[in-house]
Amino acid sequence: MGRNALLLGLAAFLTACATAPPGPPRPARINHLAFFKLNDPADANELIADCDSMLATIPGVVSYYAGKHLEVGRDTIDGDYDVGLYVGFATETDYAGYVAHPAHVQVVNKWRPRWQWIRVHDVLDNTP
Repeated sequence: MGRNALLLGLAAFLTACATAPPGPPRPARINHLAFFKLNDPADANELIADCDSMLATIPGVVSYYAGKHLEVGRDTIDGDYDVGLYVGFATETDYAGYVAHPAHVQVVNKWRPRWQWIRVHDVLDNTP
């Protein structure tokens, strides 16, 4: 029985390796990115802390980060924002639940008057 289990496990591993795309693992199927230009750039750390404590823990979130623009000296990089936010989801249902979740609504309502603009991009990754 042990040998059969080992062979089945090895077969599953090799099958997964054969079908996985090359490179690092993909973070999520649905990728939600938001870029904020704040009225006062000094508020960036507070926005990041609110996102970390209130958005990252919403059910259905499978990957997450929030941070400031990284200046690397490349003129082709758009750095005209103060905070970047990324949230990943496995399903459209999880994404819809996140948008309607009271913690998300609270963050949006708190910060809407404090941003000049927000740019939101949703990216679907159906890579097997």
